[in-house]
Amino acid sequence: MLLKAIRQAALVVVIYSLAVAFAQAGQAKIDISGTWMFDVQTDAGAGAPTMTFKQDGEKLTGHYTGTFGEADLTGTVKGNAITFSFSADFQGTALTSTYKGTIENATSMKGTLEISGVGSGTFTAKKK
Repeated sequence: MLLKAIRQAALVVVIYSLAVAFAQAGQAKIDISGTWMFDVQTDAGAGAPTMTFKQDGEKLTGHYTGTFGEADLTGTVKGNAITFSFSADFQGTALTSTYKGTIENATSMKGTLEISGVGSGTFTAKKK
């Protein structure tokens, strides 16, 4: 009786371990490092900035080039969620842009953005 209970407990542990391993394998981390072409639609108009990302675990750094000139950016990647922001001087006004989105796969993402004092909008992006 005791031996049967031990075998059942061992089987449960093995099944649980396999389930966890398969779940983790299915959530393989996507590295978005590289150059991305964005299509941005805002209340104030459209733009096509370029972002260069360097991902180190969940930490994201990079560079923005677009309508607001150039600026370094920082953010995070958690699972398939991405958030990053940068501050740039546009015609003498300091603007902070914050992007929040979903990484769909290793080559595309989409989401929303807020530009302080200017408005909000949406974006899609493709890896170059």
